[in-house]
Amino acid sequence: MARERRGRRSEEERRRTRARTSRPSPRTRPTRQAEIRRRWVALLTVLTVVAGVYLLFFSSMLGVKDVAVSGARTVPADRIRAVAAVPADKPMLRLSTDEIRDRVAGMPGIATVEVSRSWPNTVEIQVTERTAIAFFDSGPGGDGVHLVDGGGVVFKTVPGRPAGLPELRLPKVSADDPVTRAVTAVLGVIPEQLLKQVTTATAKTPASVEFTLSSGKIVRWGTAEQTDRKAKVLAALLTQEGKVYDVAAPELPTITS
Repeated sequence: MARERRGRRSEEERRRTRARTSRPSPRTRPTRQAEIRRRWVALLTVLTVVAGVYLLFFSSMLGVKDVAVSGARTVPADRIRAVAAVPADKPMLRLSTDEIRDRVAGMPGIATVEVSRSWPNTVEIQVTERTAIAFFDSGPGGDGVHLVDGGGVVFKTVPGRPAGLPELRLPKVSADDPVTRAVTAVLGVIPEQLLKQVTTATAKTPASVEFTLSSGKIVRWGTAEQTDRKAKVLAALLTQEGKVYDVAAPELPTITS
């Protein structure tokens, strides 16, 4: 009987102990003021996030106020802004810089475009204009004289033959034409001193580029490879009498009358 009573007391004590430990301590029980404070903090956090999203994506406070254009020399900056068509006051983060870049890149005189955001309110457009390396004349009944860049791109029509540029004499002038690209590639790599003497350039195949100098001499250059070596060999050959100077294979140059 004593054992049973001790067992019952032990069981009752264990139940009381579990009950005591399961009840929250008065010290850890949150007060009403702390609960209200936490709710206010949560509410203010949500309001701050909502306000930030509105400010960044919907408010004109961080909208476009100015479009800055750099790198433009012959293409008017106002024309670039018009083509870029950047919407005024549109939130900066909602702008598609890729779309702006693609619109400006479609302009004939523009080679490359970079568009970036300058916070808080400016869109920056940096352009590199195409540089003429040659021209071609469409002749009688054509549409005039056209400037061509180093990639064979025809990008501008001018009223007359430009001084200081060689003329392309090719059946077809186009950036899609391998012969055009080969000729303009050669003109883009030959030494400047030699380029100044070139009056016309032609080719039948991409590997048969040749040009005529202001002296009337004809240079058969070949491809755009081994430029430095060909230039050195040609400089030595031009000191000798001749009409056609062939440096297409610089290890075996020839001169013909």
